Amino acid sequence: MKPDWDKLAAAFKGHATTVIADVDCTAGGKSLCEVAGVRGYPSIKYGDPSDLQDYKGGRDLAALKTFAEGLGPQCSPANIDLCDDAKKAQIKEFTSLSQAKRDEMIKEKEAEAAKVESDFKTF
Repeated sequence: MKPDWDKLAAAFKGHATTVIADVDCTAGGKSLCEVAGVRGYPSIKYGDPSDLQDYKGGRDLAALKTFAEGLGPQCSPANIDLCDDAKKAQIKEFTSLSQAKRDEMIKEKEAEAAKVESDFKTF
């Protein structure tokens, strides 16, 4: 699969809305992979970076390229017009918070995740 993945990345290099990337989950990318819910290798994820989805399609170049060509911009602060009313409200809520408040909320969620992970390991 790696040769086809590299060809796909080359085909989409510099694309305006689609990024094809590798993350080494056994080295420097380990924490990113944990956050993204990677459980096995190789895994392919797509979508909003804050809500990545598992790709379940073919793994040859033709299938990967067809899928990637169908991707486009998604709901985000930069593409608010693509959001439904609930997402727009959520984005407005978070963007109106101070940096200090967002940092506090992130620390709280990280602590919750660490506790869940610790409880899981204990279990």
